[in-house]
Amino acid sequence: MTLYMIGIGLWDEKDISLKGLEAVKKCDKVFLESYTSKLGVPIEDLEKLYGKEIILADRDLVEKRAQEIIEPAKQGAVAFLVIGDVFGATTHTDIFLRAKEAGTKVVVINNASILNAIGIVGLELYKFGKTTSIPFHSENVETPYNVLKENQESGMHTLLLLDIHADDSKYMSIKEALEYLLKIEAKRKEGVFTKDTSCVGVARLGSLSPGIIAGKASDLLKADFGGPLHSLIVPGKLHFVEEDALKAWKA
Repeated sequence: MTLYMIGIGLWDEKDISLKGLEAVKKCDKVFLESYTSKLGVPIEDLEKLYGKEIILADRDLVEKRAQEIIEPAKQGAVAFLVIGDVFGATTHTDIFLRAKEAGTKVVVINNASILNAIGIVGLELYKFGKTTSIPFHSENVETPYNVLKENQESGMHTLLLLDIHADDSKYMSIKEALEYLLKIEAKRKEGVFTKDTSCVGVARLGSLSPGIIAGKASDLLKADFGGPLHSLIVPGKLHFVEEDALKAWKA
Protein backbone atom coordinates (compact mmCIF):
# COMPACT_ATOMS: atom_id res chain seq x y z
CA MET A 1 0.00 0.00 0.00
CA THR A 2 2.48 2.56 -1.22
CA LEU A 3 2.81 5.23 -3.89
CA TYR A 4 6.41 5.33 -5.10
CA MET A 5 7.30 8.64 -6.74
CA ILE A 6 10.47 7.89 -8.67
CA GLY A 7 12.77 10.14 -10.66
CA ILE A 8 14.17 8.17 -13.61
CA GLY A 9 16.87 10.56 -14.83
CA LEU A 10 17.21 12.52 -18.01
CA TRP A 11 17.87 10.29 -20.98
CA ASP A 12 17.33 6.52 -21.13
CA GLU A 13 16.10 3.45 -19.27
CA LYS A 14 19.45 2.96 -17.52
CA ASP A 15 19.35 6.30 -15.72
CA ILE A 16 17.01 4.98 -13.03
CA SER A 17 18.72 4.29 -9.71
CA LEU A 18 19.01 0.77 -8.31
CA LYS A 19 16.70 1.83 -5.48
CA GLY A 20 14.18 3.10 -8.02
CA LEU A 21 14.39 -0.04 -10.15
CA GLU A 22 13.86 -2.28 -7.13
CA ALA A 23 10.74 -0.29 -6.24
CA VAL A 24 9.34 -0.45 -9.78
CA LYS A 25 9.77 -4.22 -9.96
CA LYS A 26 7.51 -4.75 -6.94
CA CYS A 27 4.74 -2.42 -8.12
CA ASP A 28 1.36 -3.56 -9.43
CA LYS A 29 0.93 -0.47 -11.62
CA VAL A 30 3.54 1.81 -13.19
CA PHE A 31 2.66 5.27 -14.50
CA LEU A 32 5.03 7.53 -16.44
CA GLU A 33 4.31 11.27 -16.44
CA SER A 34 4.55 12.10 -20.13
CA TYR A 35 4.03 15.82 -20.64
CA THR A 36 6.73 17.85 -18.84
CA SER A 37 9.78 16.28 -20.47
CA LYS A 38 10.98 13.73 -23.02
CA LEU A 39 13.24 10.69 -22.85
CA GLY A 40 15.79 9.90 -25.53
CA VAL A 41 14.52 6.33 -25.93
CA PRO A 42 11.16 4.64 -26.63
CA ILE A 43 8.93 3.64 -23.71
CA GLU A 44 9.40 0.02 -24.80
CA ASP A 45 13.05 0.23 -23.66
CA LEU A 46 11.88 1.07 -20.15
CA GLU A 47 9.31 -1.72 -20.16
CA LYS A 48 11.93 -4.25 -21.20
CA LEU A 49 14.36 -3.31 -18.42
CA TYR A 50 11.74 -2.77 -15.74
CA GLY A 51 9.73 -5.87 -16.64
CA LYS A 52 6.50 -3.89 -16.32
CA GLU A 53 3.85 -2.42 -18.57
CA ILE A 54 3.98 1.36 -18.39
CA ILE A 55 0.85 3.51 -18.41
CA LEU A 56 1.43 6.97 -19.91
CA ALA A 57 0.06 9.69 -17.65
CA ASP A 58 -0.84 12.83 -19.60
CA ARG A 59 -1.61 16.23 -18.08
CA ASP A 60 -5.31 15.48 -17.76
CA LEU A 61 -4.69 12.29 -15.79
CA VAL A 62 -2.11 13.81 -13.44
CA GLU A 63 -3.79 17.15 -12.80
CA LYS A 64 -7.50 16.32 -13.04
CA ARG A 65 -7.79 12.58 -12.44
CA ALA A 66 -4.97 12.00 -9.96
CA GLN A 67 -7.19 9.68 -7.93
CA GLU A 68 -6.75 7.07 -10.67
CA ILE A 69 -3.10 6.96 -9.60
CA ILE A 70 -3.57 7.41 -5.86
CA GLU A 71 -6.50 5.04 -5.24
CA PRO A 72 -4.72 1.86 -6.48
CA ALA A 73 -1.87 2.70 -4.08
CA LYS A 74 -4.27 2.14 -1.18
CA GLN A 75 -4.58 -1.51 -2.21
CA GLY A 76 -1.06 -2.27 -3.43
CA ALA A 77 2.16 -0.72 -4.73
CA VAL A 78 2.04 1.91 -7.48
CA ALA A 79 4.95 3.68 -9.18
CA PHE A 80 4.68 7.20 -10.54
CA LEU A 81 7.72 7.78 -12.74
CA VAL A 82 9.01 11.26 -13.53
CA ILE A 83 11.66 12.10 -16.12
CA GLY A 84 14.49 13.87 -14.29
CA ASP A 85 13.73 14.32 -10.61
CA VAL A 86 10.38 13.83 -8.89
CA PHE A 87 9.83 17.46 -7.99
CA GLY A 88 10.94 19.07 -11.24
CA ALA A 89 7.40 20.41 -11.72
CA THR A 90 4.86 21.79 -9.23
CA THR A 91 2.23 19.36 -10.49
CA HIS A 92 4.24 16.57 -8.85
CA THR A 93 4.16 18.32 -5.50
CA ASP A 94 0.38 18.44 -5.89
CA ILE A 95 0.07 14.68 -6.39
CA PHE A 96 2.39 14.12 -3.39
CA LEU A 97 0.15 16.26 -1.19
CA ARG A 98 -3.05 14.65 -2.48
CA ALA A 99 -1.70 11.19 -1.70
CA LYS A 100 -0.69 12.28 1.79
CA GLU A 101 -4.13 13.77 2.41
CA ALA A 102 -5.71 10.49 1.29
CA GLY A 103 -3.67 8.64 3.89
CA THR A 104 -1.51 6.88 1.30
CA LYS A 105 2.08 6.06 2.17
CA VAL A 106 4.40 7.91 -0.21
CA VAL A 107 8.03 7.01 -0.85
CA VAL A 108 10.13 9.47 -2.90
CA ILE A 109 13.20 8.27 -4.80
CA ASN A 110 15.18 11.14 -6.29
CA ASN A 111 17.35 11.34 -9.39
CA ALA A 112 19.30 13.83 -11.50
CA SER A 113 17.45 16.74 -13.07
CA ILE A 114 18.42 19.53 -15.42
CA LEU A 115 18.79 21.78 -12.36
CA ASN A 116 21.92 19.93 -11.27
CA ALA A 117 23.07 18.24 -14.49
CA ILE A 118 23.47 21.69 -16.06
CA GLY A 119 26.71 21.90 -14.09
CA ILE A 120 28.39 20.09 -17.00
CA VAL A 121 28.88 23.45 -18.74
CA GLY A 122 31.24 24.57 -15.96
CA LEU A 123 29.15 27.27 -14.30
CA GLU A 124 28.89 27.13 -10.51
CA LEU A 125 25.47 25.83 -9.52
CA TYR A 126 25.11 28.07 -6.48
CA LYS A 127 25.50 31.14 -8.72
CA PHE A 128 22.34 30.41 -10.71
CA GLY A 129 19.49 32.77 -9.99
CA LYS A 130 15.80 32.16 -10.60
CA THR A 131 15.04 29.64 -13.34
CA THR A 132 12.43 30.61 -15.90
CA SER A 133 10.61 29.06 -18.86
CA ILE A 134 9.92 30.41 -22.34
CA PRO A 135 6.51 29.25 -23.57
CA PHE A 136 5.17 28.83 -27.06
CA HIS A 137 2.66 31.57 -27.98
CA SER A 138 4.74 34.14 -26.08
CA GLU A 139 3.64 37.26 -27.98
CA ASN A 140 2.48 38.99 -24.80
CA VAL A 141 4.77 37.21 -22.33
CA GLU A 142 7.72 39.14 -20.89
CA THR A 143 8.36 37.26 -17.63
CA PRO A 144 11.43 35.36 -18.93
CA TYR A 145 13.02 38.65 -19.98
CA ASN A 146 12.21 40.16 -16.57
CA VAL A 147 13.74 37.20 -14.73
CA LEU A 148 16.86 37.45 -16.88
CA LYS A 149 17.13 41.15 -16.09
CA GLU A 150 16.79 40.53 -12.33
CA ASN A 151 19.42 37.80 -12.39
CA GLN A 152 21.82 39.95 -14.40
CA GLU A 153 21.46 42.80 -11.91
CA SER A 154 22.61 40.36 -9.20
CA GLY A 155 25.43 38.89 -11.33
CA MET A 156 23.65 35.51 -11.35
CA HIS A 157 23.44 32.93 -14.14
CA THR A 158 20.04 32.31 -15.75
CA LEU A 159 18.72 28.93 -16.88
CA LEU A 160 15.87 29.20 -19.39
CA LEU A 161 13.81 26.06 -19.90
CA LEU A 162 12.14 25.81 -23.28
CA ASP A 163 8.53 24.82 -23.82
CA ILE A 164 7.37 21.43 -25.06
CA HIS A 165 4.05 20.17 -26.37
CA ALA A 166 4.66 16.45 -26.02
CA ASP A 167 1.30 15.43 -27.48
CA ASP A 168 2.18 17.22 -30.72
CA SER A 169 5.89 16.27 -30.63
CA LYS A 170 6.67 19.98 -30.62
CA TYR A 171 9.80 21.16 -28.81
CA MET A 172 11.11 24.71 -28.66
CA SER A 173 14.61 25.16 -30.09
CA ILE A 174 17.44 27.33 -28.82
CA LYS A 175 17.08 29.45 -31.97
CA GLU A 176 13.43 30.14 -31.14
CA ALA A 177 14.36 31.08 -27.56
CA LEU A 178 17.03 33.50 -28.75
CA GLU A 179 14.64 35.08 -31.23
CA TYR A 180 12.07 35.55 -28.46
CA LEU A 181 14.56 37.34 -26.17
CA LEU A 182 15.82 39.54 -29.02
CA LYS A 183 12.22 40.45 -29.89
CA ILE A 184 11.51 41.61 -26.34
CA GLU A 185 14.82 43.50 -26.28
CA ALA A 186 13.89 45.29 -29.52
CA LYS A 187 10.62 46.30 -27.89
CA ARG A 188 12.01 47.46 -24.54
CA LYS A 189 15.54 48.57 -25.49
CA GLU A 190 16.99 47.96 -22.01
CA GLY A 191 20.22 46.26 -23.05
CA VAL A 192 19.35 43.06 -21.20
CA PHE A 193 19.80 40.75 -24.18
CA THR A 194 21.45 41.57 -27.51
CA LYS A 195 23.16 39.61 -30.27
CA ASP A 196 26.43 40.20 -28.39
CA THR A 197 25.16 38.63 -25.15
CA SER A 198 27.16 35.57 -24.08
CA CYS A 199 25.06 32.39 -23.98
CA VAL A 200 25.35 28.65 -23.65
CA GLY A 201 23.02 26.38 -25.61
CA VAL A 202 22.47 22.87 -24.28
CA ALA A 203 20.76 19.98 -26.06
CA ARG A 204 19.99 16.41 -24.98
CA LEU A 205 21.44 16.83 -21.51
CA GLY A 206 22.00 13.49 -19.80
CA SER A 207 22.90 11.63 -22.99
CA LEU A 208 26.44 10.42 -23.70
CA SER A 209 26.86 13.11 -26.36
CA PRO A 210 24.98 16.27 -25.39
CA GLY A 211 25.14 19.26 -27.70
CA ILE A 212 26.74 22.19 -25.86
CA ILE A 213 27.89 25.41 -27.53
CA ALA A 214 29.04 28.61 -25.83
CA GLY A 215 29.27 31.92 -27.64
CA LYS A 216 27.48 35.13 -28.47
CA ALA A 217 23.75 34.99 -29.19
CA SER A 218 24.57 35.74 -32.83
CA ASP A 219 26.79 32.63 -32.97
CA LEU A 220 24.17 30.39 -31.39
CA LEU A 221 21.52 31.61 -33.81
CA LYS A 222 23.54 29.97 -36.60
CA ALA A 223 24.47 26.80 -34.68
CA ASP A 224 22.92 23.38 -35.26
CA PHE A 225 22.06 21.81 -31.91
CA GLY A 226 20.26 18.78 -33.32
CA GLY A 227 17.24 17.16 -31.73
CA PRO A 228 15.44 18.01 -28.45
CA LEU A 229 15.35 18.76 -25.63
CA HIS A 230 17.01 22.20 -25.71
CA SER A 231 17.81 24.67 -22.93
CA LEU A 232 19.50 28.06 -22.86
CA ILE A 233 21.83 29.59 -20.27
CA VAL A 234 22.77 33.27 -20.01
CA PRO A 235 25.80 33.50 -17.71
CA GLY A 236 26.11 36.24 -15.13
CA LYS A 237 29.35 37.45 -13.58
CA LEU A 238 32.02 34.83 -14.25
CA HIS A 239 34.81 33.51 -12.03
CA PHE A 240 38.03 32.87 -13.98
CA VAL A 241 37.52 29.12 -13.60
CA GLU A 242 34.06 29.47 -15.16
CA GLU A 243 35.56 31.49 -18.01
CA ASP A 244 38.06 28.70 -18.69
CA ALA A 245 35.32 26.07 -18.54
CA LEU A 246 33.16 27.86 -21.10
CA LYS A 247 36.11 28.05 -23.51
CA ALA A 248 35.85 24.25 -23.82
CA TRP A 249 32.40 24.68 -25.39
CA LYS A 250 33.21 27.43 -27.86
CA ALA A 251 31.97 26.72 -31.38
